[in-house]
Amino acid sequence: MIKLIRGIRQQLLVENKTGTYLKYAIGEIVLVVIGILLALQINNWYASKKINEDKKIAVSKIIEEIDNNRLEIDSVLINNRHILNAYRDFQRFYDGTTSKVKMSPKQFRLLKNKHPDFFRTKDSIATEKGLFRYSGTTYINLEITTLTEIAWKTTTTLNVSNEFNYECLYELESMYNLQRRVQNEINKSANALQKRELEELMYVLEFLEQLGSQLQKNYKTMLQNINNCSQQGL
Repeated sequence: MIKLIRGIRQQLLVENKTGTYLKYAIGEIVLVVIGILLALQINNWYASKKINEDKKIAVSKIIEEIDNNRLEIDSVLINNRHILNAYRDFQRFYDGTTSKVKMSPKQFRLLKNKHPDFFRTKDSIATEKGLFRYSGTTYINLEITTLTEIAWKTTTTLNVSNEFNYECLYELESMYNLQRRVQNEINKSANALQKRELEELMYVLEFLEQLGSQLQKNYKTMLQNINNCSQQGL
């Protein structure tokens, strides 16, 4: 089309028809501008489509990450509650150290039935008034996990998170900040157990129970709201 108009314009110039020539020249410019605008529009459409696809993938991966982390923290908290309950039950019977307990055989059987693996007995000796001193080891099977944030870091690194609305960004960042605090307490519990600082470990587990319960609520809320995260909607 442009070649045709250009040919006509050149013919008009030869024939000295200046007015008509100008009209064709303007028409050629208009066609070029329209072509550029159409190209930009198509390019923008493809870019917008790519952004929407990236948002969908990001949201899908974040949902998957939250689901996996939720299962992990659920398991950790359930296990920690068993540890806390067992320690509280045995604590009043410890005889100066967590490697010895003093109680009646009946009490010992009851606690062993309730918490089979918490105190592993090596030997026992009768003391006084029907009590026995049981020697052994307080065994704690601590569940250590790593709560991931790969999907969220990837989303922010690729600037896909710029397409999320402010409220959603705030909730996501708050959730992952709390998750980092929970992870820090999980790491503290592992260090305390490694050093056999059992009282410190129990303090950490009690605090972890509070933080972890709040994180569970945040996970649930985020999973309910995350599909509304994009500014224009997915």
